[in-house]
Amino acid sequence: MNDLYGPLYRTKKGVLHLGPSEEILKSKWFKPLRNKVNLIFTSPPFPLKKKKAYGNLNGKEYVEWLASFADIFNDLLAEDGSLVIELGNSWISGIPAMSIESLEALLELKKRGGYYLCQEFIWHNPATLPSPVQWVNVERIRVKNSFSRLWWLSKTPRSKANNRTILQEYSPSMKKVLKNRRYNPGKRPSGHNIGEKSFLTDNKGSIPSNVLYISNSISSDVYLEHCKKYNIKYHPARMPVDLAKFFILFLTEENDIVVDPFAGSNITGWAAESLGRRWRSVEKEECYAKASKVRFTNAWEIKRNH
Repeated sequence: MNDLYGPLYRTKKGVLHLGPSEEILKSKWFKPLRNKVNLIFTSPPFPLKKKKAYGNLNGKEYVEWLASFADIFNDLLAEDGSLVIELGNSWISGIPAMSIESLEALLELKKRGGYYLCQEFIWHNPATLPSPVQWVNVERIRVKNSFSRLWWLSKTPRSKANNRTILQEYSPSMKKVLKNRRYNPGKRPSGHNIGEKSFLTDNKGSIPSNVLYISNSISSDVYLEHCKKYNIKYHPARMPVDLAKFFILFLTEENDIVVDPFAGSNITGWAAESLGRRWRSVEKEECYAKASKVRFTNAWEIKRNH
C-alpha cells in the first residue's frame, strides 16, 4: 500500500492519516489494530442533494458506499468493541419530503456486518438554523430540523459500556430528596411501585437518557481562529467535542483505542486524547486534515512524519 497513506501528524496518543478511509483502514498502517479497536466513532458525509465541499453521495451509490465499510469495521473492532455512527437527516430534492437514504444505508451496514443495534441516540442541537429554507422560512410548511441520530452498533449485544462514567448532576428536587431522606413512595400511574428506600441511595449522579441536548454554537475556538488567520478553508460540519466525549467515556476505558474514519477537523481525536485514550483518525481532504493539528498544539507536542 502507498506509503503516502502514512501518518500526517502524531501526538502523544494518536495519529492522523491523510487519504481515503476505504484504502487506509485496510493498509499496513492499520493492520496492527485489527480486532483491537474499542470504539469506532464517526460522522460520515450525509446523502445530501446539494454537493458539499467535503464530498457526499446520494441514492443507491451512497447506500452501497457506506455499507461497504461493514467488513472493514469488523476487521478492526475488538469482540466487545462498539461502532457509533451519526447519520443526519436529508431531504428529497425539490419537494418538501424527507429522504430515507441514511436509514437504508444503516440497515444495509447492519445487515452486512451482522451487528446488533445496542441503542439509538438523538442529538438535539438547539442552535440549529432553520432549514430547508424554502420549506421552513419561505413557504412555512415545515418546521426546522434540529436533531440527528447516532446509532450504537456492536458485534455482541453485551459490548463494553459503563453508564457510571457519564452520570449527570442530580436535579434540585433529587438533591432535596437525598438531603431530607424522604419522598413520596407508592404506586405510580405507570404501574411501578416505588419502595420507601428506592431513591435514597446517592449514586453520585443520575443516569442520562438517550436524548442528548448539546448545543453546537461555538463561533470561535483555536481551530477556527487558526483557519481564519491563515485563510484556510475550515470544515463546515464540525460536531461539538462534548458529543464525542460522551460516547468515548461511555464505551471505552483509559488507554483504549478510538478510531474515526471520517475525521473532518478531528474532533474525535482531540476528545480521545483529552480523555487519555489512544486514537487513529483518517481524513481524505488535505486542507481539513492539516488544519486539524492546531487543536493539539497548545496542549501536546506534535511530531511530523518525514
